[in-house]
Amino acid sequence: MPPAGRVRARRHLDRGGVKAAPFDYLRARSPAEVVETLAADEGAKVIAGGQSLAPLMALRLARPTLLVDIEDLHLDTVAVENDGLRIGAGTTHRTLERHATVAQAAPLLREAASLIGYPAIRVRGTIGGSLAHADPAAELPAALVALGASVVAVGPAGERVIPAADLATGFLTTTLEPTELLVEIRLPAARRGSGAAFCEWAPRAGDFAVAGIAVVVERNPQGVCAAVHAAACGVGSTARDRSEAFAGVIGERHARDSLLRDVAGRFDHELLGLLAARALHRALERAA
Repeated sequence: MPPAGRVRARRHLDRGGVKAAPFDYLRARSPAEVVETLAADEGAKVIAGGQSLAPLMALRLARPTLLVDIEDLHLDTVAVENDGLRIGAGTTHRTLERHATVAQAAPLLREAASLIGYPAIRVRGTIGGSLAHADPAAELPAALVALGASVVAVGPAGERVIPAADLATGFLTTTLEPTELLVEIRLPAARRGSGAAFCEWAPRAGDFAVAGIAVVVERNPQGVCAAVHAAACGVGSTARDRSEAFAGVIGERHARDSLLRDVAGRFDHELLGLLAARALHRALERAA
């Protein structure tokens, strides 16, 4: 049985004249309560900003019996620690776009967040919601894979740290257990001499990206490229690591035309190859 003392309210969700199936609503008071509720009710779903789940419910493609609202858990913190940047899963895209700490410690994340949907979506949508939803066209999963980030989930067995590259397993599918709550994203400290860029193409501003790529370049103290990390979105069922396509950039100093053409030619998706060359050029300049 669910724990006593919870307040539930019968609600309906109306989007564009289409109503969701009836569901119960719980405003959670702690991560432990969320985990306990998810374990007690197989039909329960966590909702934060609701920018992914609400439309699915309105179309009745998702029919949770209970919505567990985590807004009161204050999972919207941004903090710099010795080992890098820590971001609460409830942090909105708008915060990522405008937060001075994010701009300084993880400018790639800021750039990726600015490309998500429209301002109204960025105000409500959260980084944790984007990762848990696992849309292959989403910008943030690709950016986090390129940055070598990891995510933290809590469940009945305690805390679990998952590399961002291992989180999504397929279209809208992740390694998160039904009883786990994603609570935090951890990014390693940026290395000196690093630069990054995110490039994508969408039919119109705010539309889902047809293709996009995040590129992180690391220069050594002599100014030579020592490593390139990259991940693509929109061209597969998950955010894919594409670092191998940039092997020829190691040891280079400048984005020569021949180098950019070589990188572009290593992609079987022509548009993605062009975006990769553009992102590499920008990343090398920013790392200079």
